[in-house]
Amino acid sequence: MKQFEQLYLEHKQDIYNYLLSLTHNPALSEDLLSETFFQAICSVRSFKGNSSIKTWLFGIARNLWLQNLRKDKPNIEYSELLDSYVADGVFDSFITKQISARVAELLAMKDTRTQEITRMRICGVSYHEIAEKMGVSENSARVIDFRVKKWLRNVLEKEGLI
Repeated sequence: MKQFEQLYLEHKQDIYNYLLSLTHNPALSEDLLSETFFQAICSVRSFKGNSSIKTWLFGIARNLWLQNLRKDKPNIEYSELLDSYVADGVFDSFITKQISARVAELLAMKDTRTQEITRMRICGVSYHEIAEKMGVSENSARVIDFRVKKWLRNVLEKEGLI
């Protein structure tokens, strides 16, 4: 239990700041922060070590935020989730609607499997679920998602959008 206390003390401010940047609501960010560490304790056995603990915690926080969005706004627009996906994974700056629209255009150029995997990640689906639904390994889903984000970043940098 001492390890979780250390983990909490070490990462709570970063996770809180991240959640605050997503929610713009201090009270909700506090709630999601608590839930993030609760979920981490409950699922620590499933942590495979494929990423740092901090990255894992950020992923839990992001998924909890997406769940909260869906709960509060069941008909959330895909474009809103696309903004979050792009902002969270590729850029750390403000995402404009123009950039999101361009990202949607670029994603339409990819093959159907890549589009579907990316769409599921944008919607907050875990790599495990993607692997099951798409008939690929979890690692393949991760690699495809990583490559799409890298490709998007490169194209948008060349176009001067970021």
